[in-house]
Amino acid sequence: MKNILIASYDLEIGGVERSLISMLEQFDYENYSVDLKLYKHQGDFMPMLTNKVNLLKEVPEYATFRKSIVTLLKEKNYSIATSRILAKLQADIIGKIKRISEPGYYQMQLMWKYAMPFLPEIEKEYDVAISYLWPHDFVAEKVKAKKKIAWIHTDYSAIEIDEVRDIKVWSKFDYIVAVSDACKNAFIRKYPEFKYELIVLENLVSYDFIQAMSTVDVPNQFITDSRFKIVTVARLSHAKGIDMAVRALKLLKEKGYEEIAWYVVGYGGDEAKLIKLIADLELDKDFILLGKKSNPYPYIQASDLYVQPSRYEGKAVTVTEAQVLGKPILITNYSTSGSQIENGKNGLICEMSSFGIAKGIENLYLNRQKLKSLSDYNRKYSFVYEGKLTKLYDCIEVETEGLQKNELIGAI
Repeated sequence: MKNILIASYDLEIGGVERSLISMLEQFDYENYSVDLKLYKHQGDFMPMLTNKVNLLKEVPEYATFRKSIVTLLKEKNYSIATSRILAKLQADIIGKIKRISEPGYYQMQLMWKYAMPFLPEIEKEYDVAISYLWPHDFVAEKVKAKKKIAWIHTDYSAIEIDEVRDIKVWSKFDYIVAVSDACKNAFIRKYPEFKYELIVLENLVSYDFIQAMSTVDVPNQFITDSRFKIVTVARLSHAKGIDMAVRALKLLKEKGYEEIAWYVVGYGGDEAKLIKLIADLELDKDFILLGKKSNPYPYIQASDLYVQPSRYEGKAVTVTEAQVLGKPILITNYSTSGSQIENGKNGLICEMSSFGIAKGIENLYLNRQKLKSLSDYNRKYSFVYEGKLTKLYDCIEVETEGLQKNELIGAI
């Protein structure tokens, strides 16, 4: 039986975390012994973690990644606090020099770089170590394993990072898993030297679980809202484009569409900015931030339209979940959108702007037959990717099967 390590940050609410829970639920525990390394044992998804996986003890040094600098200073963890301060200052400077709208990716890379000397190694040696969430420095530098695999969940053409450091880390991995073909292609365009290490493994979702969860904890106030209800499930961040959504609703209101309400399930660093924007545009009763919800499915199920207004995505788990629930869907034309929506068949793709989002919503609001046809298609089509862990098992077992890496990737 091979020993597998899977590493990620925590089990807070998010698409990556939901896909990790699904993967762990479906893992082959008869043939593999799986240890799970969470840097911090926290998150609303913790109770959903299967008892078949061995959750490793939380290590204080790694738990710091989910703590603020102020908290670290209060706890007298001066070395890692200093590394975090240096990372933030340097990232802010790089952001201003390069005019980067979201220097957070630089900051995360630098955070790991400066903290690395203060982080302990894992003593156990594994057959395979899997890093599920970028940055992948922990598995690259602090884990001993015969084979290493890392995941890509985002569109690499849309983020600004330190490419030299990124290449150094990626080079430590034998395989790189992208969550969609578009995600894979975007990564190859940036790093063609890794094209032979890449495979595609769709995010796993459970049809039965989503359907069952969509019928519990139904929010009465939401259900009784008789307006045309739009729902978005997303992190409140620049990447997810919620600010464009707010402005799109304002455009619709100015055109006289008073019977439209937009609900957002999620939380994040941009919450204060969005609350101010909503107030400034006088949309307090129409654009509603519902906050963190461990079960977003009743909101999706009760919606008239699901909208993903993102600036970039790898492959949005929430869109797949809305498809599973048979909802009509509108997404922006981020570079990987074509890997998730066949425009006009199982959803619509609109221009990535407040105007484009408003126009897309208006088209569907006025054309209820189109809205119904999108919904009908999604109800009939299977968007569930259960059983596709065989690709991952192939990577794990490739040497014992006598296959060469390039042959394996060509085969799958």
